[in-house]
Amino acid sequence: QVQLVESGGGLVQAGGSLRLSCAASGRTFSSYAMGWFRQAPGKEREFVAAIRRSGSSTVYSDSVKGRFTISRDNAKSTVYLQMNSLKPEDTALYYCAAALTTPIVMSTPPYWGRGTQVTVSS
Repeated sequence: QVQLVESGGGLVQAGGSLRLSCAASGRTFSSYAMGWFRQAPGKEREFVAAIRRSGSSTVYSDSVKGRFTISRDNAKSTVYLQMNSLKPEDTALYYCAAALTTPIVMSTPPYWGRGTQVTVSS
C-alpha cells in the first residue's frame, strides 16, 4: 500500500495562484497513476485531474482545464497541482489519490490522502 500526504493549501484571493503537493511513501511511486479530487461543503466529491505513471499524459475536468496543471516528479515521489486564476468556486478540500491505472484513479482510486484546504476569497 501507499500513503499520501497533501500540503500547500491555504487562503488566496480570486485570480491568485497556489501549488499543492502530494508526497507518497515507498519506492513504488512510478507504478501508480495519480490524481486530484476536491470536495466543497454540500457538494459531491469531484474529479479534478489525473496523470499517467510516466507523466506522459494528463487529463482534466472541464471546470479546471486551462487553469490547473498536474505534474509529477517520480524521483521525489511527489505529484503537484498548480492552480492559477483561482475562483471562489474552487474553494474545497483537495485530495490526492493513487491507483495502478489511469481509469481507476479517475473513478474509484483505492488510495487517498487526508486532504488540504483551499479557500479562495472574492
